[in-house]
Amino acid sequence: MIASKCKASLLALTIAGLLGGCSLEGDDGQDGATGAQGPQGEAGADGTDGQNALQGIRLSVIGRASLDAEGAAEIVQYDVDTNTIYVTNSDANTVEMVSTADLTAESMNNPITDFNLTTGTSITLADEIDGVALDGLTSIALSGDLLAVAVPADDKSDNGFILFYTGVSGSAPVFLKAVEVGNLPDMVTFTPDGSKVLVANEGEPSGDYTIDPEGSVAVITVTDGVPADTATLIDFTEFNSQKAGLMAMGMHFPNPEGRTINGVTITTSVAQDLEPEYITANNDTAFVTLQENNGVAVIDLTSLEVNVLGLGFKDWSALNIDAQEDGEVNFGKYAGLYGVYMPDTIAMYTWKEAPFLLTANEGDAREYFIGDDLTEAECTAAGGQDFDDGECLAFTEEVKVKDLSAAPGSLLEALQANGETDDLRVTNALGDMDGDGQYEAAYSYGARSFTIWDQNGLVVFDSGDDFERITASIYGAQFNNGDDENEGDSRSENKGPEPEALTVGTVGERSYAFIGLERMGGIFIYDITNPYDTFFVDYINNRDVTEGLAVGDAIGDLAPESLLFVSADDSVTGEPMLIVGNEVSGTVAVYGITQQ
Repeated sequence: MIASKCKASLLALTIAGLLGGCSLEGDDGQDGATGAQGPQGEAGADGTDGQNALQGIRLSVIGRASLDAEGAAEIVQYDVDTNTIYVTNSDANTVEMVSTADLTAESMNNPITDFNLTTGTSITLADEIDGVALDGLTSIALSGDLLAVAVPADDKSDNGFILFYTGVSGSAPVFLKAVEVGNLPDMVTFTPDGSKVLVANEGEPSGDYTIDPEGSVAVITVTDGVPADTATLIDFTEFNSQKAGLMAMGMHFPNPEGRTINGVTITTSVAQDLEPEYITANNDTAFVTLQENNGVAVIDLTSLEVNVLGLGFKDWSALNIDAQEDGEVNFGKYAGLYGVYMPDTIAMYTWKEAPFLLTANEGDAREYFIGDDLTEAECTAAGGQDFDDGECLAFTEEVKVKDLSAAPGSLLEALQANGETDDLRVTNALGDMDGDGQYEAAYSYGARSFTIWDQNGLVVFDSGDDFERITASIYGAQFNNGDDENEGDSRSENKGPEPEALTVGTVGERSYAFIGLERMGGIFIYDITNPYDTFFVDYINNRDVTEGLAVGDAIGDLAPESLLFVSADDSVTGEPMLIVGNEVSGTVAVYGITQQ
């Protein structure tokens, strides 16, 4: 039966084979001999190089010293040759020397309460120079064998001085000379090659605003380790006619222009209003923060030509901000609310051979008093702006959001209707777009962040709302604490954590920014190797935040005012270090930095 079904034409057999039915396929033959090898093909293109895995860093406290004075330990410097920390003591008007010669990389067991470093030799500063009475020191800088100390005059109308000491590499630096600079020298630094000393002369007005010196930057040439006898002063008078243009760039000019105080009608030029705060520099260019004015001055150190960059404003509509001191974490996003960067510390580093600037955006309101011993009638007669408990206010720009007169239909009107930002401190010098006395928006002090800028003043990176969100995640309602006592959520209506101190350092092959929070305390760390790919690394705070504790209670380190990075090559431990001057606690903390 089967055989009969397989009898078919050739066509039928072919179809059957294709369909997998009956087949007449024969056995396979043997493999043929292997043929000769063909010619070798062309080599392919090289693959791309692999990248090293990202390495993090870890900070731990390895050393602490106490100056036993609140307000001390504001500025720190480090001498590599002697492994000595130089630190200001404004309480005693001295420069203290703290040896780290015996310091190891081992972490302290109780870094909040213990000390393993002590002060040794101190430099007592003169009370007067050339018949000019001096106030307390404000800043120090080291380069080679030279120590530079910035000291303002006691009288607001007098210029201050830079006091130079030599013999830093020895055991006891000795006074070399004093060089007169501008009014109120607030910060001093050397160029990296040590050839110039740069001084930010803030030029603040007197309490009654009747004396208002011009802000300036001083340049002192150093030749063969010896500073010149005189300084070159760079002022800002060329910008006196450019106020409108500077404001259009996002600068800020608050002052009591046109008011009469103590019988003097106040007139304030741009040069008077600009107050240099902090300087960073390479050998060719200096960048100077104009904190209260929300700007940066750029100075060519060869030609001494000056340019000014306005920094603009930060929009809080898409970012979290806690604007309420209600004892809770209470974030909101508010259209019509802007932050004025107003940076304090500025630092510089390079990427692809281009300079990039980093700022700690603290914020600062102007507030001056005629005196604290006037009666209310005397205050009114003197032209005081307000009188409270014996204090006669000469001028302030600071108000609360709820105190601004909102333009109908404006974002500010909606913001006030919300009510959550009512008590947030803002400036009355911004937000009235058409000058009719009604405000369209509110501008708060500072940006509660750090920012990376390019050399054109454009934002490359901003930490946004990181500082508040991260500290709130760690501490809950204890975040936004004050700098002298633990009262949680006590700074939310007034600049928040206040980032003030900042420095940059390289660990391994990566660059890091270290940012200190003046109020909350602690150090934020960001990887800035590529400024366009910046990211958060860590936050560390050597502080006991137990409610009710205050300065003097072994609370830890309070109010980091200055940060100094020490490379592994320059460190006594063989590993990088971060030295922190904590102003309110009067302590110096040394962090060891290890790669993870």
